Amino acid sequence: MKVYRYFTGTDDVHFCARVTRALNEGYELYGAPTMTFNGKEVIVGQVVIKEVKDDSEIPQGLKDALQDC
Repeated sequence: MKVYRYFTGTDDVHFCARVTRALNEGYELYGAPTMTFNGKEVIVGQVVIKEVKDDSEIPQGLKDALQDC
């Protein structure tokens, strides 16, 4: 099973830290990053994915959402 996460936020060190943490948890970058300007600051987005063997590695919030699908 693949786990999908999409990070969005202001283009700053905090956004980079969130993506870096995910990469160190075994996620891989997927596709090109996105960028937009909201009139005040640059907003960025990046998809990361991770192959997991079983659902014990899936974050609880995502498990709950998958059951609602």
